[in-house]
Amino acid sequence: MEPVPRVLVTEEAKRVIDTLWKEHGALMFHQSGGCCDGSSPMCYRQGQFRTGGSDLLLGEIHGCPFYISRSQYEYWKHTQLTVDITPGRGASFSLEIPLGVRFLLRSRPFTPEEQSRLEPVGIL
Repeated sequence: MEPVPRVLVTEEAKRVIDTLWKEHGALMFHQSGGCCDGSSPMCYRQGQFRTGGSDLLLGEIHGCPFYISRSQYEYWKHTQLTVDITPGRGASFSLEIPLGVRFLLRSRPFTPEEQSRLEPVGIL
């Protein structure tokens, strides 16, 4: 049986990632649990954001590692996250802001069967 990924990405978000990759090179995502930047996933150049012991590697989307803070993971560990894109201004320093779009997360709970096949979470 195939492992169930904890994070996915939509085709529309993949197109934006491709655009950003061409301009900035390798990318990474981080979902914090903070109140200001914590409501949407942030896209950075690979290594631009320093991850540490308070972060987990949740998975990979379209060739980009996706990290999440441990505190936010505790809230969402029972859900599959999907990175999507929508028109509007993003938060802080996320790379998609100049494009007039922002990344967002959609979620759905894992089924009991899926929970037995989840991909492991990477501990940093």
